[in-house]
Amino acid sequence: MDIKSKIDIFEGFPKEGISFKDINSLIRDPEAFRFVIDEFYKIAKALDVNLVCIPEARGYIFGTPLAYLLNVGLVPVRKPGKLPGEVVAEEYDLEYGTNTVEIQKNAIKPGDRVVIIDDLLATGGTMKAAIDLVEKLGGEVCGALFLIELTELKGRENLKDYFVSSLVQYPV
Repeated sequence: MDIKSKIDIFEGFPKEGISFKDINSLIRDPEAFRFVIDEFYKIAKALDVNLVCIPEARGYIFGTPLAYLLNVGLVPVRKPGKLPGEVVAEEYDLEYGTNTVEIQKNAIKPGDRVVIIDDLLATGGTMKAAIDLVEKLGGEVCGALFLIELTELKGRENLKDYFVSSLVQYPV
């Protein structure tokens, strides 16, 4: 299936100069959505993981059905103040400023084999922060999966020590 043809592109959104890749058109199409989840399943199954980690918010779209198919646990990575109990946090750089993500301290146990899945790889900052959280808790990151990769932003370089797979690539 040509996944790229299922992704709408909006030029100038959310601001001039941005070419926004909209996954809503893909996930609204049941055949395309199933195809994407099946592709992620093939990759993740080979990684022999016991947890799927999902950064907020669009990682949830792909990670939840993937964890179900793999019959493994699901661990959310959220913005600050959204998770109860003890959390660990990781700050990462944005183009202009910083952001922070958190994970519950008891979500990952030493030796857990984790795949992290998100919709988009741009600079790799969010994914690297999620990786750092998993590793702080003793988990092994077996791979980082993405639907879309914006190749010119070189996010893969930020994740060079990890297995990275994207189903669709675009220049910026």
